[in-house]
Amino acid sequence: MNIIEGFEKQSKIFWMVAGFVLIVGVGFLDYLTGYEISFSLFYLIPISLLAWFAGRRFGVAASFVSALVWLLAEITAGQSYSHPVIHYWNSLVRLSFFIIVNLLLTTLGKTLKREKELSSKDHLTGAVNVRLFSELLQSEIDRSQRYKHPFTLAYFDLDNFKAINDQFGHSMGDKVLFTVVNHAKGLLRKTDTIVRLGGDEFAFLLPETDQNAAISAISKVQISLLGEMQKNNWPVTISIGALTFIDAPNSSDEAIKMADDLMYSVKSQGKNAAKFSIYTCKQSVNPV
Repeated sequence: MNIIEGFEKQSKIFWMVAGFVLIVGVGFLDYLTGYEISFSLFYLIPISLLAWFAGRRFGVAASFVSALVWLLAEITAGQSYSHPVIHYWNSLVRLSFFIIVNLLLTTLGKTLKREKELSSKDHLTGAVNVRLFSELLQSEIDRSQRYKHPFTLAYFDLDNFKAINDQFGHSMGDKVLFTVVNHAKGLLRKTDTIVRLGGDEFAFLLPETDQNAAISAISKVQISLLGEMQKNNWPVTISIGALTFIDAPNSSDEAIKMADDLMYSVKSQGKNAAKFSIYTCKQSVNPV
């Protein structure tokens, strides 16, 4: 799995160069071994790699180059037919075969990628799901333990959300949830993550973020979301508990529980507010 992930991180230029080199190498071996030994399987290797990791257009280009190299290797190796046109007919058939393989692989790749995305996201809002979020949070905890960099976890709840469902119906409630996630995404960094934890509860994971930066970012999101709620005449406010971890917690579950407890302390004191605290090994919570 790590090898595949490494391949996926390579640029398309890398795969174009690597694919071309592989095709030329296969063609040279094809020429050396003579026309009696079939090399069709080996031409599929660079075509498949380019189709899977670089995309359909690169796979088609590799198919054309492979068919041409195969033709040249065949002719220079001394292969002859009863009519010269047969060379080119065979090349056309090979090209068609290569392109079909390319199309099948790229279609499969897109399908698997789509399924992977669907399995890691909340189908209603597009936020990541709890399973993926737990993995990302644990990775951030591990990074914090290693490099001693802070991160912030903010747990927030939509106040009075039940009234939306009761007064306007569940379809309007779904629209509110979708609006919250997508509006917040536009205000946060690409490295930040939003998760729907269930119902009307969400969380932000802000990597490499100390308390001052967290206050600035989360306050901006809260104010903007409240404006969006008012613009749509939705009687919804937001309670937020944001915990900045100077020292890493023991687990992702522990981190989520502490942020959740902080958020519920906001709700118990009147709702529609944000509370910011710092977690350290010596002193767990310092409210701000």
